[in-house]
Formats: sequence, C-alpha cells, structure tokens
Amino acid sequence: MADLKDRLLDAALAHVPFDGWSAMSFDAAVADAGLEPVLARGLCPRGAVDLAVAYHKRGDARMLARLAQTDLEEMRYSARVVAAVRYRLEAVEDKELVRRGLTLFALPQFAPEGARLIWGTCDAIWAALGDSSQDLNWYTKRATLSGVYSSAVLYWLGDGSEGHEATWAFLDRRIDDVMKIEKAKHALGQNRLLGDILGRVTAGVRAPKAAGDMPGTASKTP
Repeated sequence: MADLKDRLLDAALAHVPFDGWSAMSFDAAVADAGLEPVLARGLCPRGAVDLAVAYHKRGDARMLARLAQTDLEEMRYSARVVAAVRYRLEAVEDKELVRRGLTLFALPQFAPEGARLIWGTCDAIWAALGDSSQDLNWYTKRATLSGVYSSAVLYWLGDGSEGHEATWAFLDRRIDDVMKIEKAKHALGQNRLLGDILGRVTAGVRAPKAAGDMPGTASKTP
C-alpha cells in the first residue's frame, strides 16, 4: 500500500505546480497512476491534503538518509544543524511544490497540521544529531529551530542567487543565533542560584514519550 501511495504522489507532482494540492491535482494523479478512485481514497481519505503531508515526510526521509551518509564527526555542531536544514531544502524537486504547500497549510483548517509537520522536521533533525534532552530544552530546541527553519524556507523561496548561496549565508547567521541561545541557557544552568530556580520551575517538564509529538496536540503525527 505504501508503494501505491508513493506512485500516487509521484503522479501528483506533475500537476501540483499548476493546480496546487487540490482535488483537481488529486483526480489527475489517480488517473495518471492508473488507480481505482475508491482505492486512491482509501490511501488518501483527504485527497490532496494527505499527499501534501506525504510529500513533506518524504523530504524529511531524504534529509535523514543524506545525514546518515555524512561524516558529522568532522563538523562543528552548528555546521551539523546547518547541513541538516540545507539537506532538507535540497530534498525539494521544485520550489513551486513548496509554495503550493504553504498556500494549503495557511488555510485555517490545515494550519495546525502544517505546524506539526514543521515541528516534526525539526524534531527529526535534533534526534538525528543525537539530542538527548528530556526537560524543557527538548521543547525550546525544537521551537527555536522551527522558527529558523520556517524563515529559511521563505528566504529560499525568494532566493535567486547562484546555487542559493544567499540562503546558505542566511542560514549560517540564523543557526549562529540558535547556538548563542543554547550557550546562554547552558551558562544560566551552570549558575548555582539561577540553575536551582530554573530547576524548580521546570521540574515537571518532560519530553513527550513519543518522538515527534508537538505540545498541545495528540500524540499522533500526521
């Protein structure tokens, strides 16, 4: 069934740049893939919305596969984060697919799902880089990177520089900011008085039991 859904998604990618993640694109993909409409709806009950989610997750999987083939030990930690976000952006075949996705997930009924997808991407990045935090840091790292990732996507969509060099420079600056925040948090934790206060305030905060969970949502990731 996963192979059939991949086939349906591949067929949709030719139509999305023109018709968006819409019913029109979904119906055209069903015809191109040679699937029965009932079977296609069984695979994607929400039609093109489910395909848009699947496309985002495919990009995450490609990023993780590329990270697994990269010698991260030779890189500074900040460079590892930059590489992960860059690999995620480079997993996109056509910017228009992302633009259309932004339009879809900007709709009120789908905005929470779009936020969960971004959170899931950033969770996957931190997990792949060996993050083992179990306290408030689990949330702050993902929340901060979600902001960086979102701004990098918007910058990248409008970047016409050769090889997207302007985007990678922008990303370097934003990740440097993240690392400064992490260093500041570490310094606060090392202060005995402030560390004790923070420890009391966040004593009940723990990372979700299921990886990829987002605060304020069910444990199920779309």
